[in-house]
Amino acid sequence: MAADLSQIVKAYDVRGLVPDQWDESLAELFGAAFAQVTGARAIVVGHDMRPSSPGLTDAFSRGAAARGVDVTHIGLCSTDQLYYASGALNLPGAMFTASHNPARYNGIKLCRAGAAPVGQGTGLTEIRELVERWTDADADPGADFGAQRPARDAAPRPGTAADPPQGTITRADTLNDYAAHLRALVDLTGIRPLTVVVDAGNGMGGHTVPTVFEGLPLTLVPLYFELDGTFPNHEANPLDPANLVDLQKRVREVGADLGLAFDGDADRCFVVDERGEPVSPSAITALVAIRELARNGGKGTVIHNLITSWSVPEAVKENGGTPVRTRVGHSFIKAEMAHSGAIFGGEHSAHYYFKDFWNADTGMLAALHVLAALGGQAGPLSSLVAEYDRYSGSGEINSTVTDQAGRIAAIKAAYGPREDVTLDELDGLTVSSADWWFNVRPSNTEPLLRLNAEARDEQTMTRIRDEALRIIRA
Repeated sequence: MAADLSQIVKAYDVRGLVPDQWDESLAELFGAAFAQVTGARAIVVGHDMRPSSPGLTDAFSRGAAARGVDVTHIGLCSTDQLYYASGALNLPGAMFTASHNPARYNGIKLCRAGAAPVGQGTGLTEIRELVERWTDADADPGADFGAQRPARDAAPRPGTAADPPQGTITRADTLNDYAAHLRALVDLTGIRPLTVVVDAGNGMGGHTVPTVFEGLPLTLVPLYFELDGTFPNHEANPLDPANLVDLQKRVREVGADLGLAFDGDADRCFVVDERGEPVSPSAITALVAIRELARNGGKGTVIHNLITSWSVPEAVKENGGTPVRTRVGHSFIKAEMAHSGAIFGGEHSAHYYFKDFWNADTGMLAALHVLAALGGQAGPLSSLVAEYDRYSGSGEINSTVTDQAGRIAAIKAAYGPREDVTLDELDGLTVSSADWWFNVRPSNTEPLLRLNAEARDEQTMTRIRDEALRIIRA
């Protein structure tokens, strides 16, 4: 029987338990399928610090090489370092990581040349179909997908006599070039000395931060920089407030100017101020957007997803830019950036996208912007970001439901007749008035509804949040 990959091939990537849901034999087939679907003659691969990552990456490389593809293996790297390599080398790429998921998980984030995303609708579905066919013991490998096969590919399965010549696998180190590229995009000359605590969560930030920060006037206080994919100290998921506790405590203990927390693959960056208080990713989005607008002559389009704060489009307009609202998710952000020529994009999940980084997301570049902004003036971070923290937000609240569509319909029925509200269904359902808004979105992978609410004051936000939750959880 063909393998059922429905549990591990998600909307944007591959992710599942190793070896329960996938293993090196499947990774090898994913490599062959990636080669076939992209039609590439060369690719670049890298991996995080998880125990299973090196073996999976090597297997994927063998599968691609067996299809005649030359593989550049950059070894340990952050996801945005892999995007850098894909952009700088103009090659499709594969990053082996499960981001913030627990140790037994692993996955693959795929991109085309220039770090262009691969997801459902942009190649991931075809990759899944090929792997499923190739795991069917009754399939004829010589006849598989003949009409869809690129002309240079004589057979879909590695190891057959009709395979193209074996590709090469070579090792390369891109860390210094990645760091130099980021540093060239932010003017850090003349910043005042800063003390910064960085919590890498035993993830890839411990690999990239020392090189990126080298030579800057920073006193670096490292937390959990030891690469350890078993995550012995806390989950590498800064979106959960419980995982910021150690960082907050250390910032207060040493009197640091700020703290930074990276997730497992170090593509997202969260910020805490000098008091140890979390800074909203929406405030960081507004701060970086204004800096990018200034760098582009006060003009440009800035992308924000529909659950970022009202502060973001307001700040963009106030500084001469054009805000564009999109669905949640990197594939939508990157597609809209490419379509509109946007200079920057941000999400409330702390993903930050830059035109000068091939429209890809890099938390490290956002962190450098924060350091440059803070170090370029005398005040504390809390004062610097206060201008962009204008409203009261709920954060994301998840509710387990058995009928996602039914609960959203119930909200629509409750608010639709009201003359003081508007509804839109760009992504889930957004209900808004002059003083508040909330959005309810179904999870792509779990029986969850995700609620985000914001209002002009805390009392109103609490009331609207609780009204929505009562309907969702009825």
